[in-house]
Amino acid sequence: MRLNRFLAAAGVGSRRHCDELIASGRVAINGETCTDFSAQPGGRDHVKVNGKLVHVVPPLTIMLHKPAGFVSTRKDPHVRDTVFDLLPAKFSRLFNVGRLDAQTEGLLLLTNDGDVAQSLTHPRYKIEKEYEVTLDRPWDPELASKLLRGIFLDGDRAKIARLHSVSRVRLRVVLRQGINRQIRRMFEAVGYHVKHLIRVRIGNLRLGDLPRGHWRALTERELESLESR
Repeated sequence: MRLNRFLAAAGVGSRRHCDELIASGRVAINGETCTDFSAQPGGRDHVKVNGKLVHVVPPLTIMLHKPAGFVSTRKDPHVRDTVFDLLPAKFSRLFNVGRLDAQTEGLLLLTNDGDVAQSLTHPRYKIEKEYEVTLDRPWDPELASKLLRGIFLDGDRAKIARLHSVSRVRLRVVLRQGINRQIRRMFEAVGYHVKHLIRVRIGNLRLGDLPRGHWRALTERELESLESR
């Protein structure tokens, strides 16, 4: 197994990120800095990243139904609850793929597989993310075209890929971008407050009836659907 794959399998990050670590001299094998991308650590070799020993662990990807009030990070300087508080201690090596803001709930993926993370986050794949949005008052369909054309946020054009009404105050919204708090900010720009926001789908993966605060491992078929992109 080449060094970048070894590091990705150890949960260090995507292969691209691991390549950067190798190139910058932050990886050592048996005490010697290694910048050789073709190196293949064996079972008895000691591999360290930034001086910390890493081990290959079996690949695992789970979906979590994140409740509102939890932040999508491992540690929070404000001592708020994090999504890792909802998981067993044995999952300490997982990292979340993307984020949901504290008050948004729904489907969050966590993995130790750098390739899975890469396939879900690289801009060229344009993975769809679907949300159910509850507004503070009845939706005006005439405003949909403005959100579909796009609104500038932080210098970038934020666009909604698809939008349709479920009821007078509930919408289904599909994004192919990942701008911070994008949905809330876009609806605020047209005069609405988002009362409730839940992500129900990432690509072909659906939240389904997974209860809030619960998790499950992805099935082989679900993993294949990610890897076939």
